[in-house]
Amino acid sequence: MGRIESLNRQFFLTINAGPGTPPWVIDGAILIANDLISLIPALLLAIWLWGDRHQRSVAVRAFLVAMLGVGLNQVIGLLWPHPRPFMIGLGHTWLAHAADSSFPSDHLTVFCGIGLSLLLGGAMLLGVGTLIIGLGVAWARVFLGLHFPLDMLGAFGVACLSYLALVPFWWKAGDGLMRLLERMYRMIMRRPIVWGWVRR
Repeated sequence: MGRIESLNRQFFLTINAGPGTPPWVIDGAILIANDLISLIPALLLAIWLWGDRHQRSVAVRAFLVAMLGVGLNQVIGLLWPHPRPFMIGLGHTWLAHAADSSFPSDHLTVFCGIGLSLLLGGAMLLGVGTLIIGLGVAWARVFLGLHFPLDMLGAFGVACLSYLALVPFWWKAGDGLMRLLERMYRMIMRRPIVWGWVRR
């Protein structure tokens, strides 16, 4: 076992919840680890329904960055499968999970992909807020024994790589994609737009 992996495991054991952890702390961590991810689609949908053209463009780009990141994670997991802590009998596991590759974390890849895209797209408050919530989710998933700390560092790296990979595509095809999406949106949501419930 290399030095980096040894430090990774030691850091994991420092964060991982032990048998004496109060149940309410475990329950709170489970809520953070499992449920806060649902804020992401709600946030992007709200930006689309009530944002202007630029804000919608940022939201679509953020979605694509996150999905590209998750796709890259699957490739990394196939090429270099890294066991989760419970798969090697390390620490304590407080939440059931499939025995698949731990590196990188899909959850944090999504939060980082969305947060970075919003931040760099000018939505500073939403971007910083998303990244802060993502840090909480990252902590909770290590705390509960599902991930190693380096899984989270890898997720941040994948999100950055995904953003950089998508930018050239967006420069070439972003405007055309947005025109198509807005045309479809205005057809489907014609009545709510007329009623003033959502933005045109």
